[in-house]
Amino acid sequence: MATAAAKRYARAAFELASEQERVEEWRAQLAALRAVMGEPRVAQVLSNPTIPTDQRMALISADEGFSQEVVNLARLLIEARRVHDIAAVADEFDRLADEAAGRIRATVTTAVELPADERADLSKKLSARLGKEIALSALVDPKILGGLKLQYGDRLIDATVATRLQQLRRRLVEA
Repeated sequence: MATAAAKRYARAAFELASEQERVEEWRAQLAALRAVMGEPRVAQVLSNPTIPTDQRMALISADEGFSQEVVNLARLLIEARRVHDIAAVADEFDRLADEAAGRIRATVTTAVELPADERADLSKKLSARLGKEIALSALVDPKILGGLKLQYGDRLIDATVATRLQQLRRRLVEA
């Protein structure tokens, strides 16, 4: 869950990226920045108040392939002691970009690998139902035994065998 501060940073970055028509470039750079700043040892150094702020900020530079604006965002996070918020900022930026593009991210979880044609069919049906483009990711969790679990936005559709067995178990205990 993104903090209020992470949401503010993400919204500011998204507005700037939208104005410049560089949303996808920003998305990619924020993912790369998240990988760098999210590395535990790097985050520890960037968060260490005993190291002068200018030295910590110098570790993230445009020489590493980041645009100057993304470097500035990283430096703001370092200066505000919010290095650990980079993941939330990147997630919120992605959410804003998806919302602006009319895209919804969905995750389907199955007990076994879902074939590509079935994933495409599910994505197509969900897209038709919601009237929006769907970015579908698939996860495998053998504990669900069978069926599927579909999550998009704040909705969860749980049609798994494991859940049905739990419901049946509850009914038997209550009867």
